[in-house]
Amino acid sequence: MDEKQMQEMRIPGREHESLAPFIGTFRARVKLWMGPGDPLQSSGTMTTTRDLGGLFLRQEYQGDPSEGPFPAFEGRGFWGFNKATRKYEGFWIDNASSVMQHETGSVDASGKVWTMVGSMPDPGGGQPMTKRSVITLQDRDRHKLEMFFESGGRESRAMEIEYTRSR
Repeated sequence: MDEKQMQEMRIPGREHESLAPFIGTFRARVKLWMGPGDPLQSSGTMTTTRDLGGLFLRQEYQGDPSEGPFPAFEGRGFWGFNKATRKYEGFWIDNASSVMQHETGSVDASGKVWTMVGSMPDPGGGQPMTKRSVITLQDRDRHKLEMFFESGGRESRAMEIEYTRSR
């Protein structure tokens, strides 16, 4: 890689700008399926800012105090576009487990639906499982995350989060 290419790698492009609607503070309504039946429900606040010269989005989630398995849930993530691979990449950690979740994906032709895929150990036994996240931009004030896990050849819905911009 020459100096010009190195300089180009550090300048955000149109793919980075496509993530701008996610910047801000959003109220979150969370549904979590841990098996058959009705999901657990919770809420919280996601604050997303640009980081490192606009190359990445930095996500900070704070769950509202609640009863249940995650009474003081919080998480952190980064999301961006890798110019070298031409893929979107994400990274998420939270206080519900010690698993670092990595995903890679792309956006559809509409520029409103990102599909991200990664693998991670099943927290219940350590076996590999696939994680698929679908992030749908509904408008500049609302977006939705749907998460699915596949283990043993079966995919199941794990989570849905509806985000609404705080006013």
